[in-house]
Amino acid sequence: MKKHLITIISLLAVVFQASAQSVEMATGLRSEGKIYVVIAVMLVIFLGVAAYLFSIDSRVKKLERKK
Repeated sequence: MKKHLITIISLLAVVFQASAQSVEMATGLRSEGKIYVVIAVMLVIFLGVAAYLFSIDSRVKKLERKK
């Protein structure tokens, strides 16, 4: 569980650091109000991948206990 927590925290740090930089495309999206759609899609994708990885982890743990 500690490994997962450290991984999530480091990923969030990278995302926040990358979002702090000003990019012309992001400025255009922000001015049109579409940046929230981009962030929402990225969040859904991230949460989906995280849920998938946690489910795989629980299945592997169950198989390891079975042996």
